[in-house]
Amino acid sequence: MWDGIYDVIVVGAGHAGCEAALAAARMGCKTALFTVNVDKIAEMSCNPAIGGVAKGTVVREIDALGGEMAKNIDETGIQFRILNRRKGPAVRAPRAQADKYAYRDRMRKIIENTPNLEIVQQIVDDIIVEDGKVKGVVTHINARYGAKAVVVTAGTFLKGKIFIGFKEFEGGRMWEPAANKLSNFYIRHGFKVARLKTGTPVRLDGTTIDFSKMERQDGDEPPPFFSYWTEPKEIEQIPCWLTYTTPETHRIIKENLHRSPMYGECKLISGVGVRYCPSIEDKIVKFPDKERHHVFVEPEGRNTVEFYPNGTSTSLPFDVQEKIIRSIPGLENAKIIRPAYAIEYDFVDPTHLYPTLETKIIKGLFNAGQINGTTGYEEAAGQGIVAGINAALYALNKDERFILGRDEAYIGVMIDDLVNKGVREPYRLFTSRAEYRLLIRYDNADYRLAKYGYRFGLLTREQYERVKRKYETIKVFIEKLKEVKVKPEVINPVLEKAGSTPLKESKTVYEVLKRPEVKLYEILKVISFKLDIEDRKLLEEILEEVEIEVKYEGYIKRQLEDVKKFRKLENVKIPQDFDYSIVPISTEEKQKLKEMKPLTLGQAARLEGIRPASIPILAIYIEKWKRGEVKLES
Repeated sequence: MWDGIYDVIVVGAGHAGCEAALAAARMGCKTALFTVNVDKIAEMSCNPAIGGVAKGTVVREIDALGGEMAKNIDETGIQFRILNRRKGPAVRAPRAQADKYAYRDRMRKIIENTPNLEIVQQIVDDIIVEDGKVKGVVTHINARYGAKAVVVTAGTFLKGKIFIGFKEFEGGRMWEPAANKLSNFYIRHGFKVARLKTGTPVRLDGTTIDFSKMERQDGDEPPPFFSYWTEPKEIEQIPCWLTYTTPETHRIIKENLHRSPMYGECKLISGVGVRYCPSIEDKIVKFPDKERHHVFVEPEGRNTVEFYPNGTSTSLPFDVQEKIIRSIPGLENAKIIRPAYAIEYDFVDPTHLYPTLETKIIKGLFNAGQINGTTGYEEAAGQGIVAGINAALYALNKDERFILGRDEAYIGVMIDDLVNKGVREPYRLFTSRAEYRLLIRYDNADYRLAKYGYRFGLLTREQYERVKRKYETIKVFIEKLKEVKVKPEVINPVLEKAGSTPLKESKTVYEVLKRPEVKLYEILKVISFKLDIEDRKLLEEILEEVEIEVKYEGYIKRQLEDVKKFRKLENVKIPQDFDYSIVPISTEEKQKLKEMKPLTLGQAARLEGIRPASIPILAIYIEKWKRGEVKLES
């Protein structure tokens, strides 16, 4: 007997869970979103910000697929910036400071008003499996809910344990209960489960902070919004502030390391922490010669006095936390509203997953977010929308599966890394992880991914037509630039102003624009070139795209050639029943391939332990298998 029957159940209402549930419901699946606390949907447990280098590109990819994160931050952000604006387009990215309370409230409202989607406040203790397939979930009050597909996005709640000094207690987040039984389900079914660790800093009373001792950081004007569908508008932006740790800060930490649950006499934390977002004591230990560290003091919202001192995450005892904070310029008299803490939690080895994020062990079961060993709201949300789409396709009995390639999206890079390499520490996205980062920029996510959003019913026809019109216009625009010539007497004032060598004879606008120091909008001030586009936002997007495509044409062509080679392997599908024992490669390689079950020859080539020399051999035997020239060994 079921207490409710759904097509898709999503366990956990963090950033992965929200995107998964919305995608499944919008694709027509009757969906339930299970949460420990309905008041904490889309909670920002750590820093009150969305985006950043690589992460901001992921948010735009989610937007192009029809997700909600970009629209949500656009409606609730209090400061917007483009990072690395002076650097190349491959490493630029948007970042926004959020009103964390408004962000949470708006996301809940969206979920409450989405057809096919229900919220259930219960803790999922177990998942029901029959004949290797998901059948439903059991909650802490023994309620049973049936489902064709289940997406688990448990965040830090699986056997979560919080540490403040040597004080430890159970919790998925501060003041919220852990999910202590669901890990047992995974262990019982043969999944590898291990521990990771993360942490968060104190929250400060802004009325006790002396901002005059800090550097002010304002947002960009006009605010660069994330979503392709957000109309330009004016908002009141709130500044962030920058200060630094001092020698006194470092002395306090060093003298109290023996009281740390990580470094102290009694080591309570065994999980591996985030390498690129370490605690303040980690920084002092690992970088002893560094004289100071950044502390970004960020507002948590428009209607709260709380501030987030980014860079001071710690698990040291509360009395030490107070001393650390008061040793920092501007925070001498700051009052702590909430203590800092570390949290250790279970994660499930992501090599148990296909690139669809469905598990290889149980059909219809999908994992997304921190349960896969990642860190960050954006990484979680990116996995969430992919898992949600695939769970919906599975529940609707569609043959299609949604897999993003490394050449298509940062989300594809991340999932490919997770399922092929696994994680040894919390996984965070960087531009350096992407081989084709000049092709998967923040500005062209709509070009790359809107076709999928439209295909799965997550974008409207109008939205998709806008994207098509935009890129058709860009193509025509660039061709026109190759035809229009500009005379020296017209363009030389622009070139001189930009510090560029004047022309001696006429050249095409295309040739002039290739110069790195020359900007398209400056050229358009002196030549007659009319674009019949009234939409100001669309026009700005087109001009940005044209400039990038022209200036980086050579590099882009080179990466496209690399993608062709990548696709040759990626397009070779490996049959599900393929017998690796017939291939003359090492026994270790055969065992690895049998265990990992790669879907393509490209995926096989990226597995650890598979030698490059084995790939051509494997390709030959896959083709023979498809032609029926070799058979399963008995």
